[in-house]
Amino acid sequence: MTGFPADEMELTHILVVSNFVESVAWYRDVLGANFHHEYGGTSAVFDFNGVWLLLVTGGAPTTDKPGVTFAPSVDKTRVDHSFTIRVDDCQGAYEELVTRGAEFLTPPYSWDSEIRCFFRDPDGTLFEISEIPNR
Repeated sequence: MTGFPADEMELTHILVVSNFVESVAWYRDVLGANFHHEYGGTSAVFDFNGVWLLLVTGGAPTTDKPGVTFAPSVDKTRVDHSFTIRVDDCQGAYEELVTRGAEFLTPPYSWDSEIRCFFRDPDGTLFEISEIPNR
């Protein structure tokens, strides 16, 4: 490896979940992420179009991360991390995700330069689907 970041590096988003089984099912069946591997019922690896997602259960500080506790969000009205998925057809993606069980805050809303809507995973992590018309 030369330099940071190097071409061979990949970034993984780590999401702390409160109900491991429910979250694994949601990311696989509702979001449609590709499930790769599960580790001991406490972590699961997914790939969503080249983005790595690692779902983990909470945990106390460890030797390599002293003073850091992993815990799911307790206030679903506050967002400190979200995902935007750019789509060609926001309405179509919305309808497909609804049939899979996604619960949206509102139907797609059209702004001047964007059509978008938001939904949450079981722990409240916010996802946005967004269409840029006429691009």
